[in-house]
Amino acid sequence: MRGLKSTIALFALLIGLGSYIYFVSWKKADSTLTKKDTVFAGLETGQIEELTVTSTRGEVTALKKSGDKWQIIKPVETPAADSDVAVVTSAIGQMEINRVVEEKPADLKEYGLDPPRFEVEFKANGGKMSGKVLVGDKTVTSGNLYAKKSDEPRVFLVADYLEGSLNKTTYDLRDKSIVKLERDKVDSLELNAGGKPLQFTKSGSDWSVAKPIAARADFSAVDGLVGRVETAQMKSIVTEDPKPEDLKKYGLDKPAVTVTIGQGSARAVLAIGGASGTDAVYARDMSKPLVVTVDKALAEDLKKGLDDFRRKDAFESRAFNATNAEFTRGDQKVAFERVKGQGENATDTWKRVSPSAGDPDKSKVESLLAGLADIRATAFTDSLAKTGLDKPVLTVLIKFDEGKKEERVSFGRNGSDAYALIPGQPGAGKIEAEKLDEALKALDELAK
Repeated sequence: MRGLKSTIALFALLIGLGSYIYFVSWKKADSTLTKKDTVFAGLETGQIEELTVTSTRGEVTALKKSGDKWQIIKPVETPAADSDVAVVTSAIGQMEINRVVEEKPADLKEYGLDPPRFEVEFKANGGKMSGKVLVGDKTVTSGNLYAKKSDEPRVFLVADYLEGSLNKTTYDLRDKSIVKLERDKVDSLELNAGGKPLQFTKSGSDWSVAKPIAARADFSAVDGLVGRVETAQMKSIVTEDPKPEDLKKYGLDKPAVTVTIGQGSARAVLAIGGASGTDAVYARDMSKPLVVTVDKALAEDLKKGLDDFRRKDAFESRAFNATNAEFTRGDQKVAFERVKGQGENATDTWKRVSPSAGDPDKSKVESLLAGLADIRATAFTDSLAKTGLDKPVLTVLIKFDEGKKEERVSFGRNGSDAYALIPGQPGAGKIEAEKLDEALKALDELAK
């Protein structure tokens, strides 16, 4: 009997708890609401032109749209992050009433709406439409938030995921880009780390090293760094108005690294200071007083040395665009010429034109050219001394792009080391000796 009484008591307790949850979560529900209505009927997200967001921290952020760009106007005047503002406007426009809780509540404090935890106000369509939503506590069962419009008494439920979209601070909504660039106008880049300046210039679509030497640059490496700076985001704002002693404290009086990006006559300069914790560094756009923190990895990228940015490919040409290839080994010369295929679905072939005419295996010729295209410098020397390039073991002349371009690369040996004299590069590039050996072996087979 005692066990039965305990079971009955537990059952009654569960019923009571379930009833409590039901009435607290769905208090005085409106059973007539069968279809979910939007909170602001007829509102189109794209028509919203002004926003005022009050976060749970009490921060009030006012924003205004000009053209297709958003600007924060209070508490500071600064560009907004358009993508983050779009999250807010989309949430307002698509917000649905999951259920009406109470038409005329006696006490809004029950729902965390007096005062609300956070709120969002908007104006749209030239001020012809406006609204304000107040958001309170989560329901006991979660999944929903209590909310109400400022001009209506009723309390309703909205999805709790909307909190992440609407509860935004000023920092959340501001543009976190460090510097502003017009990528297609960038024509120079200068790095200065530890008093060792590197300078790069762009002509057309090609990057070149201008200082400390004149050399060809690796396009992807230099352009990638420009993109890295362009997309760099602040992790936090340290101070809006630093004093000279602050700059010294943050290591920005004598920056560890500066990067200057030229866009015609315009210049954008980013300075990197000391460490902020283990994963960030202090930084500053030199055109603004603002001191921020950025990811430590950005500072590491800006500290790379000259060799990281030099062009390392021995050849610009590739097997698919080469039209002629000439190989010189001492007194021996082996030359090949591409023969255009004729007729429908025809494919190109190769013929050997010296030292004797012949029809070499097309796949072997293209394999040789592909192997050459894969040769890259692993390091650079300032001079040709001790590279064997005074007496090259192989010199390659390749014409490509329908014969409009040509390049000549010589290879030397010094003991077990191999070097290449790469066009447009001072000194020599050290390469993998195995790749040179493979090219010589392939050439021997094709010369027969």
